[in-house]
Amino acid sequence: MTEPQDFEATTTAVLAAMREKLGIRARTLQAARTPAKRLLPRRVFKSYEVLQKAEPFLAHPKLARTVDASALTAANSDVRAYLDGIDLADRRKGWWLSLAGSLAFGLIALSVLVLVVLNWRGFL
Repeated sequence: MTEPQDFEATTTAVLAAMREKLGIRARTLQAARTPAKRLLPRRVFKSYEVLQKAEPFLAHPKLARTVDASALTAANSDVRAYLDGIDLADRRKGWWLSLAGSLAFGLIALSVLVLVVLNWRGFL
């Protein structure tokens, strides 16, 4: 994994998975850090940070030898396992159900408010 080509393929694969599953449109791991922090769980984000911090080192041939390959492999597998576990259809369904629940709660609250005002004014 310490080969620059291997890490480039890993970076591309992680960014493609983040683009597909989370909608992050960054071109580098550093640029994707802010939205990733908001969208990834803490444990997965720590693994993501390992990949992101190693990116500049692996771009340099001599510094690439100082990076721990086993830590990068473990971090890559953690991030990829989380991203592969995301079900887009379930997320879409959850979003629609959340929207429907919010609208229903708003309509119920408005109805109760109208009934309270009508009762208070003596129309009921």
